[in-house]
Amino acid sequence: MGIADKLADLKNGKSAGNLKAGEDFLAENKTKPNVVETASGLQYEVLTLGTGAKPTVTDTVTCHYHGTVIGGTVFDSSVQRGQPASFPLNRVITGWTEGLQLMPAGSKFRFFLHPSLAYGDRHVSAVIEPNSTLIFDVELISFE
Repeated sequence: MGIADKLADLKNGKSAGNLKAGEDFLAENKTKPNVVETASGLQYEVLTLGTGAKPTVTDTVTCHYHGTVIGGTVFDSSVQRGQPASFPLNRVITGWTEGLQLMPAGSKFRFFLHPSLAYGDRHVSAVIEPNSTLIFDVELISFE
């Protein structure tokens, strides 16, 4: 077995472990009283419900967010940087595209994303391993 094969086996083992841990987490999480699950499997919790309009898939949104893996390790946070992020809603991970369209402007939601709604089996960073389940606190500031 060569080095490439050993690395592939390591990745596949980590990927399968992450998928199992995430699916166990999400199965328990959806039983919580304030967590809603959509048909796609997106789970969300309303932290603050705004009163503005909701964005559509073709809008550019401006939001603050704080992202962790299910173990609590932060992988990205506009909140920590002190600078909101703006991006086209149709150019982000599927869970964000779906979830942000549920949010009136001024809302803050917590998204719980199965890997199929996030980065799948890609190894994105040192923290986001293959098949990582992600949690985001997202505040929708505005959109256009």
